[in-house]
Amino acid sequence: MTNTEVRTAQTAAGRELVVRLAFGSMAAHTLRAAVRLSVVELIGDGPRTAAEVAAGARTAHQPMTRLLRALTALGLLAEHAPDTFSVTPAGTLLGPGHPDSLASFVRMFTDPAIVRAWEHLDSSVRTGEIAFDSVFGTDFFSHLARHPELSTDFNAAMSQVASETAAVLPRAFDFSRFTSVTDVGGGSGTLLAAVLEAHPHLAGVVFDTADGLAEAAKTLARHGVDERCTVIAGDFFQSVPHGTDVYLVKSILHDWTDAQAVTILRHCRRVLPPDGVVLIVEPVLPEVVDAEDEGTYLSDLNMMVNVGGRERTRADFEEVCRRAALRVTSVTPLAEAAPYSLIEAVAD
Repeated sequence: MTNTEVRTAQTAAGRELVVRLAFGSMAAHTLRAAVRLSVVELIGDGPRTAAEVAAGARTAHQPMTRLLRALTALGLLAEHAPDTFSVTPAGTLLGPGHPDSLASFVRMFTDPAIVRAWEHLDSSVRTGEIAFDSVFGTDFFSHLARHPELSTDFNAAMSQVASETAAVLPRAFDFSRFTSVTDVGGGSGTLLAAVLEAHPHLAGVVFDTADGLAEAAKTLARHGVDERCTVIAGDFFQSVPHGTDVYLVKSILHDWTDAQAVTILRHCRRVLPPDGVVLIVEPVLPEVVDAEDEGTYLSDLNMMVNVGGRERTRADFEEVCRRAALRVTSVTPLAEAAPYSLIEAVAD
């Protein structure tokens, strides 16, 4: 190819990329509409005609057809014959009944409470301020507390995200030499339940706000570990429960500034026994951008605009741990639960 032809091809590829990214929010809201209209449940084991889906959703036929075709183009449905659709394996994840459902995740991360702050990303970049607080007049977690339905979606979304890590963590770390685990900010208890189920010798504590713990007792009972686990409500900015030898902190630190992360870790350090360990489960950014992991970088921006937190590199984690009198001893990528890594820290 000539230099001109190379430049032309590069320009065409670049245009395709930019247009696809610009349409990204439209794709997200297409998923939101599918979840809100129960499209996957209505198609079921299918195939179903668009008319049948429209009747079930109480919508007009033609608009539903257009939605179903867009979902097909996105890879979530398949059109076998004109106006006749079935659900693809990826599409099944939009159904609330699927064991690995992401329906609540989609509802949460396409909700105006999340999306509106993104409209002010440029302002957050300029000022370093949290866009959400300016848009809604309060911080994200206070907003959740005032909107029970949104809080329910948030808790369910976090539980859905935790389920993949819950399938990996129990065998990714040697719990055999420990007797008890506190999950700090453990929410529904999904992660700790998996750990306790895999290790019958362990006792546990799920620690979170009262709102965050709304589903914890049910989760623990469903896994048959409720007799070995205590549910405690509290504020990890004030203290964490004492008396266990492992403190598990998953997807918590990235919600907060470095100073706030240090406070949480310092409270863990204060009650950590001499042979105890703090296990941090979060994405760990490489020192140089990995273009294959765009989701973590978008998550980093989401932390910026909505809660004021950040994703961190290994060096960043080592620094916040050092400031909390902890020392990072290892960082292990959880390949089956990418992009998460397991960060082990002990008393320094």
